[in-house]
Amino acid sequence: MLIRFMKNNLIRPSIVKMLAYTPGEQPRIPGLIKLNTNETPYPPSPKVARAIRRILNGSLRLYPDPVCLNLRAAIAKRYGFKIDEVFCGNGSDEILGACFRAFVDGGQVVQFPFPTYSLYPVLSKIHHARIREIPCGKDFSLALAQFDPRATLTFVANPNSPTGTLLSNAFLRKLARRLKGVLVIDEAYVDFAKSHALPLVRTEKNVIVTRTSSKSFALAGLRVGYAIGNRELIGALFKIKDSYNLDRLAQAAGQAAIEDIAYHRRLIKKVNRTREWCRRELIKRGWHTPPSEGNFLFTRPARHPAKKWLDILRKNKILIRWFEHPQIRDWLRISIGSDAEMRQLLKIVDKSN
Repeated sequence: MLIRFMKNNLIRPSIVKMLAYTPGEQPRIPGLIKLNTNETPYPPSPKVARAIRRILNGSLRLYPDPVCLNLRAAIAKRYGFKIDEVFCGNGSDEILGACFRAFVDGGQVVQFPFPTYSLYPVLSKIHHARIREIPCGKDFSLALAQFDPRATLTFVANPNSPTGTLLSNAFLRKLARRLKGVLVIDEAYVDFAKSHALPLVRTEKNVIVTRTSSKSFALAGLRVGYAIGNRELIGALFKIKDSYNLDRLAQAAGQAAIEDIAYHRRLIKKVNRTREWCRRELIKRGWHTPPSEGNFLFTRPARHPAKKWLDILRKNKILIRWFEHPQIRDWLRISIGSDAEMRQLLKIVDKSN
């Protein structure tokens, strides 16, 4: 009776009905090879640890800088923008949610391709938005005419996950000019790609580019994200953000990682080299593996169904990602680990073929 009362009266009906976002599994199993959540197999810059140690001198008793001034200055300097064009958040996920709070009223249209990042529909339902999913083609391509120009908010993950595909800046520019609302280009994986969309921020007033330090900066455990856009859009995000949304440790670590450009480039080069080698090896084994612009591969395996491969690899202490939706249920997403981890994956593939 109590549960029924709570469902009917204390919890919003839309929350009762909706399915929550399901993060990638984070098990604690000795000897596990984790290739399911696109984490980086290497540690962050050594400068990150030094920056954190400097914070552990008693200043944790004080609130963090509410506007992340030093971190935003470092981001602005690295990418050639002004500090008031940069916003920081608790991972890029917080920023995606902030875009709903700043730009979308209940009942307005939010659109995004499918398949893509599964947080977008969850955030849409939380904020009572009308969802418009844009189906990708069989080759995971998109056409400009598929996008509704009247949408209040449009998300494009670029590179896209789980497919690893990348839209050109020419396409994204045409899309921004087609739309009356805000275009959020989610570049969580862009450092592993051959191009990025930051130039569009300078020419298109309705574009926000979001990024994260969780992937190429190897800081998934500290949750540092940022957005770059024109002052008006960034100013709106500041109006609705939580008061102290990024703690002292995260701000210091994020700044150190952003400023260590040489280390960052070396890490990306290592991951991309492993990605291309592993892709060639999977193709040799008959797995259909298109090019990827992220730190993962999206592949259609040979011999066994994808779900069976998920189980085979799990039994051998290797986690990968499988999605149940009919359009992609024959595919697997495999994060790029170290060379040794990817060799072990290939060893299990050979053993089970």
